[in-house]
Parts: sequence; structure tokens; C-alpha cells
Amino acid sequence: MNSPAGTSAPPARATSTRHWLLLFAATLAIITYIDRVCISQAKDSIQQEFSLTNAQMGWVFAAFAWAYALFEIPGGWLGDQIGPRKVLMRVVLWWSIFTAATGWVKNFTALLVTRFLFGAGEAGCFPNLTKAFSTWLPRHEQSRAVAVMWLSARWGGAFTPSLVVVVLSLMSWRHAFELFGALGIIWAVCFYAWFRDNPAEHRGVNAAELELLREVRQNSSTHARVPWNALLTSRTVWLLWLQYFCFSYGWYFYITWLPTYLKEARGLELQKSALLAGLPLFFGGIGAMLSGSLSAWLARRFVDVTRTRRFLAYTGYLGAAGMLLLSPTLHDPVWAMIAMGMASFALDLALPVCWSTCLDVGGRCAGTLSGSMNMCGNIAGGVAPVVVGYILDYSHRNWLIIFWISAAIYVVGAICWRWIDPVTPLEKSESKPTA
Repeated sequence: MNSPAGTSAPPARATSTRHWLLLFAATLAIITYIDRVCISQAKDSIQQEFSLTNAQMGWVFAAFAWAYALFEIPGGWLGDQIGPRKVLMRVVLWWSIFTAATGWVKNFTALLVTRFLFGAGEAGCFPNLTKAFSTWLPRHEQSRAVAVMWLSARWGGAFTPSLVVVVLSLMSWRHAFELFGALGIIWAVCFYAWFRDNPAEHRGVNAAELELLREVRQNSSTHARVPWNALLTSRTVWLLWLQYFCFSYGWYFYITWLPTYLKEARGLELQKSALLAGLPLFFGGIGAMLSGSLSAWLARRFVDVTRTRRFLAYTGYLGAAGMLLLSPTLHDPVWAMIAMGMASFALDLALPVCWSTCLDVGGRCAGTLSGSMNMCGNIAGGVAPVVVGYILDYSHRNWLIIFWISAAIYVVGAICWRWIDPVTPLEKSESKPTA
């Protein structure tokens, strides 16, 4: 029907197609953590079948993390060059196949190789989701999207221990890994059919929604030139890397050795320990989501994004250190795990801050910068499980040493944020002094 003479048609309402990306990101985040956390619950069965020592099991945990670290920058860089659509489809298929292949191994060496190749695939996940956020979401929606992504990841990991216990009651640990691998294959097919690297090429995005994305339009270009010199000489980047190493060092305990701690140090059976083992990731997800909301409120209060992000980082790291030291002093295992859950809650207040900083500082190269940061986090993930394994073997299973080391490293992470500039893009200048 035509508009009356002398009047114009009302402007079209913006579509909400971009919000489907958040759904895909959330479900993939859940799948990644199911696939990586399930081995900690299957550990006893695997260790018994292959007669592995704690140190050997530590290397199995670390094989994933080292591969994850090594392939973070290539995975993020490739997303900047050819777009996250092709990269995510390929890496999700890759790691899903090797998740299933974990159930096919016959010895310790095969297990190490399979977990390494699994980690190589997962390395491309979060840098490319971050890259997709940088092109599909306006800046004011990005921090909350990052928070939702990490909430989903944490809760996926939180419920995995109980899920694995149920699955292991129905089938062998080998078939369980095949089942979990199938989830990623289904996701990859659906995502590739729906997603486009440039929102303008998606038939569900109208002109009004594209107008909302005008400020991030330049981020959708592929073959972006990575400012390697600025990246490698930036104080902010180096400190961002270091603080994420500190973040991940203690955090990796939750997805590797925590079930063993609950069994050996707290004397809990598998079913109860599975419920309690999920608390740190469950609380962490709440912390990540709260951080996304607090960021906007604090930014209005402080009128300064830099101060807001530093405040959340300080609170997160120092709160995590304090609660982690409190946990082993509590005799009741439930209260001890609530304290550990609060340590994870505090730490994850800093998580959206880290990834939002990658979006703002990285710009068109957000995939590369976030990949390099996550690489450093997973170097810590490669170190920590091995250190824990050797401490257990050579200190008569003194768990307290493990907690003190992690808390001290968290304090170092907090100190880093004094000199991080979380808002100035690399492409502008790294000469701007921080307050």
C-alpha cells in the first residue's frame, strides 16, 4: 500500500539477525568445554587402563594446552585473513574428530598425540568468535556478548562432570568421547550454512541493522594487515599476555586435577565430587556475566573505560587469590568448594575485561591479538598440570603448595593491570602514556 501524498514511509525497524550469532557462540562455547573437561572425569578409567603415573597424566592434560597455545596465533591470524566462517567450520570439525579419536587410543603415546591434535583444533575457537563479534555487533553490545560467551563456556564446563558421570554409567569412556565428538560436527554444519563473514551479505540483515554496524564495518574486511611491529613492541600487549598467563595458571586446576583433589584430599565419592567439581566453573560463569553488566554501569560512574576495566581486573585477581588461600583451610568439603567457587567467581570478573580489551586494542586484527593472548593463557595451561603432577609425586601429595603457588601468580596478574592501556588501538599509536 502506497503512503499518502506528502508523507514518507516510516523507517524500517532494524532486524535482530546479529543476535543469532550470540546463540551460535554460546552453544559452541558449551561444546568446547564439554570436550575439554570430560577427560578429567574419565581420568581414573584412563589412568587405570594404561597404568599411568600422576606425572604422565599431567603430560596428557598438558598436551592439549601446549597445542592450544601453539596454534592460537595461527588460528586467529587465519580468521583475520580468510574470515571466521571458513576457519570455524574447519577447526570445529577437526577437534570434534579428535575428541572422538580419544576413545580409540591404545596406549600412552597415542593418547598424548590425540590430545595434542585435539588442542590444535580448539585453538581457533575463541579468537574467531571474537573476530565475528568485532564485525557483527556494535561496540556497545560487544562486552555483554563476550560475557555471555564465557558464561556459556563456564557453565558448559560446570555441568560436564555430572554429565560425564551419567554418560559413563551408560557406556564406556571410549564411547563417551565418540558421543561428545558428534556434537561439534552438528554445530559446524549448521554454522557454516547460516553465517557470513560480512553481515551485509546475509539475507536476514536489513539496511537498518547494517546502519547499527556502521562503526565496525571496517572490521569485516579480510586480508587485514597485522601491525606486527606495534604488537611486538607494545607494553600493553606484553602485559596483556602476562596477565592472561597468570589468569590461566590457577584456572587450569579446575578442569584437570580438581576431581583428583576432591577424591584424595577430601575423600569424596565420584558422584558427589562431580557435583562439587562443577562449582568453580558455575560460579565463574556468574562472575563473567556480572562483569559484562558491571562494565557498563561502572563506565558511566567512572566516565572512564580504562579505570573501569582496571578496577574489575584488580578486584578479580586479588579476590581470587584470597579465596583460593581460604579454601584448603576449611574442613567441610562443601564450604571449601564454595570458597574455591568464589575464587573462580572473582577471577572471571576479569575475563570479559581481557577479551573486550582485545576487541578495542586489536581492531581489525582482533583475531590475531586475542589468539596471541589466549596462546599465553594456554602456555600456562601446559605448565600448570605438569607442575601439579610433579608436586604430587615428589611432595607426598602436599596440595597446599599448589594453592599457594596459584595465589601468588594471581597477584602478579593484578599488578600487570597498573600499566595496561585497555582502549587505545594498536593501529593508532602505542606511544600514548597510560594514566
